[in-house]
Amino acid sequence: MENRPEMGSISAKSWAMGTASREVLRHIAYPVLALSAAWLFTSTLRYGWDRGEAVQFFLVGVILYLAALERVIPHRTDWHPSLRELCWYAVYFGFTMAGAVLAQAAVAFVVAAAPGGGLGLALWVQAPVALLASSLAGYLAHRFAHTNRWLWKVHGIHHVPGKVNVANNGVNHVLDVAFKQGVVQLSLGFLGFSPDCLFAVALFTIVQGYFVHANIDVRLGPFNHVLASPEQHRLHHSTDVDEAGHYGVDLSVWDRLFGSFTWRPARRPASAGVQDPTAFPETGAVLASLLHPWRRAARTA
Repeated sequence: MENRPEMGSISAKSWAMGTASREVLRHIAYPVLALSAAWLFTSTLRYGWDRGEAVQFFLVGVILYLAALERVIPHRTDWHPSLRELCWYAVYFGFTMAGAVLAQAAVAFVVAAAPGGGLGLALWVQAPVALLASSLAGYLAHRFAHTNRWLWKVHGIHHVPGKVNVANNGVNHVLDVAFKQGVVQLSLGFLGFSPDCLFAVALFTIVQGYFVHANIDVRLGPFNHVLASPEQHRLHHSTDVDEAGHYGVDLSVWDRLFGSFTWRPARRPASAGVQDPTAFPETGAVLASLLHPWRRAARTA
């Protein structure tokens, strides 16, 4: 690879341009995503677009964008999903959507029965407060899912794949999604944030949730100490529990505050997955994975 420039002036120039282009992509991949979310938010408010449809289209766009980047600037080429794996992931993605709907229905029922009133604050004040509240609730729910025995049997399904990519971000147990999203949405619902504020948080959550799981070689530099990133989250999936912190998937400030921040520049996990693969069904065993939380642990001598 070091001798590429000697192949000829045109080939060497093309190789150098391709290398430079990939380096630029590594730095602008996230800003493009964030600016897209900001544009969609302001356009939806300005033109009165349907927010539910905007969220769904944005979700699809984010997944396609990150999937394309995984091919251009991959972190590890052996983490690309096979066709068979994509079929499994598609099924689990349906469970993820079902879990989200279940959480939304439960939260809507509870919040409707509770006394409301709203905060009555300007959007620019509400938004950062809502983001911090949402992030803290998600952090605590995620960390609890790793420490509670029964919840780990539910959440561990997500950690079974030995790869970390945007496609298997949707590999979740339906109850895991319902639990974590339910905690976050209840927190926001009881605090009484405005619909505009909740829409902004939803877009940010989509950006971060899929971005951190993408198999892309990006550069956030010092922003890693504020925002969660793929550089951190792939450590969360490490089989080495000493480095598998990073429970925040949107902000990294709570990991800093509560001592679960382990990232440093150039730190990468040796392998991803669960420490004991025999403790969980394989990802392809979809029915067994759904029933796993009720499976009795095998007795040891």
